[in-house]
Amino acid sequence: MIGEVPVIDAVVHSYNFDPSNYANEFAKPLAELVWGANYELSGRGYKIPKQGYLRDWSVEETASMVFLESDTDLAVYHVLPINAFADGCVSLEKACQVKERWPDRFVVYAGVDPLQGPAALEELQRQVEILDPIGLKLYPNSWATGNFGAWKMDDPEVAFPVFERARQLGIKVIAIHKAVPLGPVPIEHYKMDDIDRAAIAFPDLIFEVVHGGMAFVEESAWQIARFSNVYLNLEITTALAAVRPAAFQHVLQVLLSVGGETAIERILWGTGAMAFHPQPHLEAFWRFQFPPEVVEGYGVPQLTIEAKRKILAENYARMVGLDLAERLSRIRDDDFGRRRREGRAAPYSTTAVAGMVE
Repeated sequence: MIGEVPVIDAVVHSYNFDPSNYANEFAKPLAELVWGANYELSGRGYKIPKQGYLRDWSVEETASMVFLESDTDLAVYHVLPINAFADGCVSLEKACQVKERWPDRFVVYAGVDPLQGPAALEELQRQVEILDPIGLKLYPNSWATGNFGAWKMDDPEVAFPVFERARQLGIKVIAIHKAVPLGPVPIEHYKMDDIDRAAIAFPDLIFEVVHGGMAFVEESAWQIARFSNVYLNLEITTALAAVRPAAFQHVLQVLLSVGGETAIERILWGTGAMAFHPQPHLEAFWRFQFPPEVVEGYGVPQLTIEAKRKILAENYARMVGLDLAERLSRIRDDDFGRRRREGRAAPYSTTAVAGMVE
């Protein structure tokens, strides 16, 4: 908790960026792109050298970094279907490990590549049987064939069969990577407008836009004001709070300028750990306030403690039907809870890069 407010990190994952995991020529630039973002958007004491970052991160490192080195209470672990990497970058096996070892701390998302057609539907069925996920993570690009492909959320032949199968299997949340292009690929598929038609066609599903506000912020503001089944996950966008506060303020004031209080209820906290260390983002967000001239000039609501409580935990819990109080009671005296009461561990001190951080 931070200031007695619970925290759910809506995206965490243990990347496998080791060169031995590269499946084709797209893997190396993708891995270096993520490392570069980490290095440039991390403050002093949180920058990891390339040789420490581009490796296979264990689930133990991710869990300890999130729950011992930060004020995070619960987290959402994503299987990634980035097939430029042999295991997708974050494997199903790792998700199984976190769910088996720390079932009260994590909830999990499956991950498939819709451009694989019927094979994607079969893989989703398999992951549901193994993992029992509450959400599905998708990317608008595919790297499985050695040449990237792309698809849109409103494609009735590619996307809709995946949504329909997810619904049949009891998955209610579709998380889609948007706003941040993964390398030198067309930006068209990272835009927001295709989500509108998906949200209309599947009103009983929730569409979680990952990296919300990092680009196309005005479109995002109108989207969450118009669709009750669209949420914005601030993964990567939260990094701006610690190192580029004016940019972070701009994103939030635009997001809230259309929907106001309603928009606050559609925003989810996420850091992408281990993409970034979660603690400096949390501390910066907790301190954040709009200047009076922004509240008056943009007509946006101030981010009160109640508003931050919604963004940090309550919105996600409501979105997936999680009993937050009950889950918090179950983790109070687990191993992380007992160790955390002794004090927060230093950044990266529980990981293999301890001593390497700049």
